[in-house]
Amino acid sequence: MIKTLILIPSRMAATRLPGKPLLKINNLSIISHVFKRAEEANIGEVVVATEDQEILADVLKNGGRAILTNNNHNTGTDRIFEAYKKLDIKNVDYILNLQGDEPDINKDDIINLNNFMINNDAQLGTLAARMQDDRMLNNKNVVKVITENKLEKNNFPAALNFTRDNLTINNQNIYHHIGIYSYKVSVLEKFVNLEQTDNEKINKLEQLRALDNKLKINVALSKSSSIGVDTQEDYLAIKKIMEYKLKDE
Repeated sequence: MIKTLILIPSRMAATRLPGKPLLKINNLSIISHVFKRAEEANIGEVVVATEDQEILADVLKNGGRAILTNNNHNTGTDRIFEAYKKLDIKNVDYILNLQGDEPDINKDDIINLNNFMINNDAQLGTLAARMQDDRMLNNKNVVKVITENKLEKNNFPAALNFTRDNLTINNQNIYHHIGIYSYKVSVLEKFVNLEQTDNEKINKLEQLRALDNKLKINVALSKSSSIGVDTQEDYLAIKKIMEYKLKDE
């Protein structure tokens, strides 16, 4: 049976919004919301990888599992690889890297990506959603992915590029990138041993390291366009959405 491990990198020292993992929505921290969504997907063990004792304590307090990693990682992917090695969980086939700042991610999207990876024997995969608003094309906080074919419910095309740049609606096959990656273990190991590329550093997008080194990234269509919390405005927007959803339940 194929075995998947979900690892969630998280740290307090975010450049644009320091301390964001512990910001509260409905009386629960952002990082613990993400953990619970991952756990609800029920596709494998879930562990938060962090350099911060405060995050570790919060996750444990809320019934999650976390592990301390060192504080000299350039990217979240480097952090999850250290966590994977420290955890020493046997016979893992895929490692799913779930970003710790998307508290409203749909559990079905996590399940869907995992299924696409397994069914296609893919090396590296991610998610993207249709653009909700043309203004997203001109928002540098929104990461866009351009795919080789139009994204459909049942296909898994390759990514051609990821960018924060302003784009026009005339560009073909542009989607809102969702911060989740699934790696075959061997591909993750190869990825973290590659040098960061200039393209990656300039754009602050680690997935460009993979494309620059000819690693194929397949993209599945996400059911929903979750908001990553990068700024105070993002936090207030997602807080409002999730509080409204709770009232509706």
